[in-house]
Amino acid sequence: MGLAQDPRLRAVRWRDLLALSKGEIAWELALSAPWLAVGLLGFHAEWYVAALLSSFFFFLTGLRQVHNACHYMLGISRWLCDVGLLLLSVLMLSAMHAVQVTHLHHHRHCLDEDDVEAATAKLPAWRALLLGPLHPVRLHYWGFCLCNRSKRLWIAGEVAAITVTLLLVFAVLDIWALKCLAVTMLVGECFTGFFAVWSVHHDCSRSEIARTQRGWLKNFVSYNMLFHLEHHLFPNVPTCHLPKLARRIDRAAPQLRTKNVY
Repeated sequence: MGLAQDPRLRAVRWRDLLALSKGEIAWELALSAPWLAVGLLGFHAEWYVAALLSSFFFFLTGLRQVHNACHYMLGISRWLCDVGLLLLSVLMLSAMHAVQVTHLHHHRHCLDEDDVEAATAKLPAWRALLLGPLHPVRLHYWGFCLCNRSKRLWIAGEVAAITVTLLLVFAVLDIWALKCLAVTMLVGECFTGFFAVWSVHHDCSRSEIARTQRGWLKNFVSYNMLFHLEHHLFPNVPTCHLPKLARRIDRAAPQLRTKNVY
């Protein structure tokens, strides 16, 4: 019996966690903007440590926004979520509708042979890191193959927008901060297969699904992105409500919290 059919988990309340308040919606939509601004300012002023740290958190919070938009749980319309994915595609230099397609496929076929997103989770850590640059390439290819015509148009538009952005940044505009940010985003994409996939799924199976994380500091620093088991069990719950969901799951099935990410 899979976890989703476990009667203890089926009894966990979660539907009251779906709605976002106006304040939560504003917070989710603005989450990455301050980190982006500080990162660009840091590169411009050549404060590289601050710039790189800010760029890391921009990438992390951008992934959180992408993830919630992929599931259409930002508290805004589906069309606006799609527009948000397009904008984040340009900023993070990856076609996020391709990521959406492979991520939703991952939820339907978690850790199966055809689970494209989780392929790195089945590798040793060193191979997941070494093959990191191939991960976004595979997501783009399979995202385009697995989706319908509407999604393909979004993906094609995002790839075109990314291409134009890279040409502008590296061949037209002479803005050092933009070049630095673009490089950090491309490097960040090469590590997603390890940090966003391997870390939360390694040594898991169809019966265990994913790892989770406890400890307020770790979850504060990671913007609650490591409550991955909770997300797989209840994928429609927005990220900001996952800590509350985790407490409910701990009361129902405390043994599940032992398989931590870090």
